[in-house]
Amino acid sequence: MTINLTNAGKRFNRDWIFRSATYTFLPGNSYAITGSNGSGKSTLLQAICGSLGISEGKIEWSSNNKQVDADNVFQYLTIAAPYVEVIEEMTAIEFLNFHCQFKPLIAAVSIKEILQVIGLEKAANKQIRYYSSGMKQRIKLAQAIFSDTPLLLLDEPCTNLDVTGFVLYNRLIKEYAAGKTIIVSSNDVNEYSFCQNVISIMDFK
Repeated sequence: MTINLTNAGKRFNRDWIFRSATYTFLPGNSYAITGSNGSGKSTLLQAICGSLGISEGKIEWSSNNKQVDADNVFQYLTIAAPYVEVIEEMTAIEFLNFHCQFKPLIAAVSIKEILQVIGLEKAANKQIRYYSSGMKQRIKLAQAIFSDTPLLLLDEPCTNLDVTGFVLYNRLIKEYAAGKTIIVSSNDVNEYSFCQNVISIMDFK
């Protein structure tokens, strides 16, 4: 998926979060949006995914050289972020089955295999509400990375993960996200070390 930002800016009241953002995200490439906490990385990511309107400029999306309307961008992407919650009343199996009614999972891996890969096979039938914060983060990453969509957005993807979780995260990206356009919002190099391009939010202040 290709995403073009042209003089894009977002403000809340009189405060500009980012401004004059002109950039092109190309298909199959990986990007990191970096900056300190509170600098606007998440706001820019939400604008990129179409869930947050911008105050000036424009954002255009296209897939296979066809323009994608802003109202339909969600069909082409998945996101894992601290502000995107899972359905805690469901079990992991129920949640992934529910999710794939809206976004198909990659055909090569079954839900059972996904849970084995992320180390949650023994908790597959337990309600997510009883998961630790790290287990919840693993299921968030699973629904995003294993979805068959061309655009993968990750906001602080290793939140609540331990060292083993970081290793798992990098394995998931390497083995199951190949060919996707990946955009990571983070100030931790361990979360975006694989990215080919690094963008500082401060360039758009």
